[in-house]
Amino acid sequence: MLAACASRPGGYYQDDGPGAQVPPDIAAIPNAVPRIERHAPANFRPYQVFGVRYQPLGENQPYEQAGVASWYGRKFHGSRTANGEIYDMYAMTAAHPTLPLPSYAVVTRPANGRSIIVRINDRGPFHAGRIIDLSWVAAAKLGLIGPGSGTVVVRAITHSDILAGRYPGAAPGAATAVAAASPAPGAMAAAQPASIPASAARADAFDPPVAPAAHDALVAGPAVAGGGVYLQYGAFSSADNAQALATRVNARLEGLGIPAAVSHQAALYKVRSGPYASRDQAAQEAGLLLETLGLQPVIALDQGS
Repeated sequence: MLAACASRPGGYYQDDGPGAQVPPDIAAIPNAVPRIERHAPANFRPYQVFGVRYQPLGENQPYEQAGVASWYGRKFHGSRTANGEIYDMYAMTAAHPTLPLPSYAVVTRPANGRSIIVRINDRGPFHAGRIIDLSWVAAAKLGLIGPGSGTVVVRAITHSDILAGRYPGAAPGAATAVAAASPAPGAMAAAQPASIPASAARADAFDPPVAPAAHDALVAGPAVAGGGVYLQYGAFSSADNAQALATRVNARLEGLGIPAAVSHQAALYKVRSGPYASRDQAAQEAGLLLETLGLQPVIALDQGS
């Protein structure tokens, strides 16, 4: 993947350009909508291009940098990106050497005050002095097509930013939309992350899973007054086995969501996160964990020991 991207120095080419199917109203093309997406572990590995070593950033690592942006158009339209997707010059995307694949960023051009949100799905540019390679339409919205390049400020939109709605145009229910979002179309199977499968949440290697107790029933409606809503990953007769699962779950969470802890109830050691304010909040969190990490906890209602 990187071989194709590395050969592209970025900027304007004589044989590049807008193509034959230019959208009629470029200004009306909406920004990319930030959502939390899965990351392939390989996308975080260091790599080297033209003798320069690059270390991809983490999904929650802040990033803001000013520098020169370039763009690429029909010369690469329809080619594979470093993320394994098909490059669409009319989509709000961009290439960056270190931001996570995929991820989102706000790109602002100080010269005219314009600002856009793009989805990072490619690597590059690997050209001294340039920090981002925009799709043709993204560059057009910033007014960069004519000059071919220009100074911009790039700010990453982290997973925490998405959950908190800290990005331009975020709706009050942004976190809810993220939890229900599906993976982007066109992603290659090889780009899927290696995560803990649903079966691992049962910790079959330690002891058989235990059905929820009567006071720890699965929630089918609103939370009962006096109880608490939790996400439960497993229940065990052994405290050591429960703690082992909690450690594995928290290693995957890495600050995303409420950490799992072990509680002792009715002769069982339960691995769970919470309490949550409502079943809806717990369901949103469960959807997010399934979407981003492959974890599949059940929603459980604790009505007391």
